[in-house]
Amino acid sequence: MGKDGSPKPHTPFETRRNRLTWILGVSGLCILSYVMGAWRNTPTPNSQSDIYSKVDCNVGSSSPGIASSAVQSSTTNLEFESHHQIDIANSGGTQDIPPCDISLSEYTPCQDRDRGRRFDRNMLKYRERHCPSKEEQLFCLIPAPPKYKPPFKWPQSRDYAWYDNIPHKELSIEKAIQNWIQVEGDRFRFPGGGTMFPRGADAYIDDINELIPLTTGTIRTAIDTGCGVASWGAYLLKRDIIAMSFAPRDTHEAQVQFALERGVPAMIGVMASQRTPYPARAFDMAHCSRCLIPWQKYDGLYLIEVDRILRPGGYWILSGPPIRWKTYWRGWERTQEDLKQEQDSIEEVAKRICWTKVVEKDDLSIWQKPKNHVGCKQTKQVYKTPHICQSDNADTAWYQDLEKCITPLPEVSSSDKIAGGALEKWPKRAFAVPPRISSGSIPNIDEEKFQKDNELWRERIAHYKHLVPLHQGKYRNVMDMNAYLGGFAAALMKYPVWVMNVVPSNSDHDTLGAIYERGFIGTYQDWCEGFSTYPRTYDLIHAANVFGIYQDRCNITLILLEMDRILRPEGTAIFRETVELLVKIKTITDSMRWKSNIMDHESGPFNPEKILVAEKTYWTAEVKDKPV
Repeated sequence: MGKDGSPKPHTPFETRRNRLTWILGVSGLCILSYVMGAWRNTPTPNSQSDIYSKVDCNVGSSSPGIASSAVQSSTTNLEFESHHQIDIANSGGTQDIPPCDISLSEYTPCQDRDRGRRFDRNMLKYRERHCPSKEEQLFCLIPAPPKYKPPFKWPQSRDYAWYDNIPHKELSIEKAIQNWIQVEGDRFRFPGGGTMFPRGADAYIDDINELIPLTTGTIRTAIDTGCGVASWGAYLLKRDIIAMSFAPRDTHEAQVQFALERGVPAMIGVMASQRTPYPARAFDMAHCSRCLIPWQKYDGLYLIEVDRILRPGGYWILSGPPIRWKTYWRGWERTQEDLKQEQDSIEEVAKRICWTKVVEKDDLSIWQKPKNHVGCKQTKQVYKTPHICQSDNADTAWYQDLEKCITPLPEVSSSDKIAGGALEKWPKRAFAVPPRISSGSIPNIDEEKFQKDNELWRERIAHYKHLVPLHQGKYRNVMDMNAYLGGFAAALMKYPVWVMNVVPSNSDHDTLGAIYERGFIGTYQDWCEGFSTYPRTYDLIHAANVFGIYQDRCNITLILLEMDRILRPEGTAIFRETVELLVKIKTITDSMRWKSNIMDHESGPFNPEKILVAEKTYWTAEVKDKPV
């Protein structure tokens, strides 16, 4: 202090010294805070093995468990819960979601028989999709049967399934003579028989191959309407033909469920009043073996629908009534006049939609759709009905009523050209540019984007094989919930899997037709609704940017519950979304008894998109004690 009591003024040297002390003090505190924070957020290894698992020296190997293998891979698990939050429509709360009653173990929300009885029986409308209202939706986990076990691995699964997984003996009794299915102890055996192929599906397909070429690569995609247990589709696979097996949920219990348990592509569906959920010009071949569809009724409406989904030059195969009625009419318990009239009516409809009959031999009759409509326009001068549709989006097939008009084929420059463009033979077809893309008919998608998408998925699958055991045979039935151009399915071709490529019905780009042109199969779907399959029918579900599409449209908890319904116990789901969405998804899957980890994008930590790998844990319904 000065003599007068006022503060003593600081010298310049003291001022600089105080300022330096303050700067050093603040810097020291910052450094200490950073070190303490890093130390607190570094997990302490629980054991010596955990220390070594931080650095994986065997990146190329895969571990059997998803939750553990994801940790041991080259991708680090990421935790975001305390840093990222987002408010998305869901059921609220993070409490565990309870299991449903065991009576719902085979629940199919949009093909529920009790709900179906409320609807008109005319044209089988009651068997079409009728999804639950908001008040009817279930917020519980569909349980597996008490003794459920993982299905046989492909290709053994083609011939065997565990009885406890699908405990229905009805077909083995009702179709015993026809060799559809047999019970052998604790398992079912599928001899490959069928109503119209008593020598087995293999021999039946050989008979077809003598009439049309099945092994040259020109026929790749097929649809089997009224498929039974899908033996036709099962035995086509070894000929590199993939069939969409298609049957209603009817009195023959669990036909489609048996097909999928065998590892064969299948969906619940029916030819009724609405279009089948496939694009135009999708299938190279269509098949009906005593499928009980009234082809001659409703002015040929169902054959007109087959014409829509059949590729130019594609084949339609019919066996069973009324074909070869002169031999079988007594066994079919119908009059000769009735059967002759039915066949004449089918022949007439086929002519009116411009088909040509290729051959009728023994039990088989085969027609061919024209390569283009040049000649059909001349035919329409003779047969006025059905007319060619004037203003119709041929690919629109989600809740779209059937129409009594012929779907027009793309224009061609000459009568020898294939409408819409020729396809490469399989397997070159899988990576050739689809005609719908090369022609520019899909807006904003060109050849360059197609090639980039293929390369992108080659890289992603190379990354996925370090996260999940793709090569170990654990997966057979795979679903891509947002398939885009089918690059995911194409990149999986070397693995023993098949992929159901789903294109959301509200997608910005309708690409399903291009996926079929590549030689893959799929369907349209609105993920705010249930999928047309039984519970526990898929081994691996891939969901890339699905929730970004639906987060503002419906409750994402219901979408995840639907994924849980159709995923097998110990099955895997892979999600690709932004961090915020994945955190919310993980919160819900944790409440569904799934084990999951969020990991970096394959390109590295700076990509805002992350990957969530989840495994549905094994649990089953509890057996209820019988009342005394």
